[in-house]
Amino acid sequence: MTCFDRRDLGLLMLRVGTGGVLAAHGAQKLFGWFGGGGLEGTGQFMESVGYAPGKANATIAGLTEAGGGVLLALGLATPAAGAAAAGAMAGAAAVHAPNGFFAQSGGYEHPAFLGLTATGLSITGPGRISLDHALGHSVNRGWMVPAALAVTGAATALVVGARNKRAARQVAGEERE
Repeated sequence: MTCFDRRDLGLLMLRVGTGGVLAAHGAQKLFGWFGGGGLEGTGQFMESVGYAPGKANATIAGLTEAGGGVLLALGLATPAAGAAAAGAMAGAAAVHAPNGFFAQSGGYEHPAFLGLTATGLSITGPGRISLDHALGHSVNRGWMVPAALAVTGAATALVVGARNKRAARQVAGEERE
């Protein structure tokens, strides 16, 4: 018989809460649910902040947020799910960084919090009340944590770096006009 302790319950709450927020955030981008722009509106926004092509970036961001969020909530493939969600939130934080830290002024507080929580769950693991545990941790091995974080970190650095170059060119072009 498996006995759950308060650590397992705490991890379940963190996973479901964080995963639910991420999944809803992704659904805004993908489907326009919860007041979101859907792929068209989000794609236009992504393009305006330097993520080009906008619709492709909106799709990728929506899938990593929604998919990573659902997987985190379920506690399935936790290293990859947490890393993917963290990467998406790093991309969002890059857009909000010029506005400072706090969300009330458009800052990166919210995506940073979600990204750090997703990373923490990726490292800590899902706990015993999870699909990973029920499936014998076949997609939640120790080596998967650094691998998932490294791959996501490298991909995020490339995408955000390209976005920052585009954004700088947009600003430089506007200053010349």
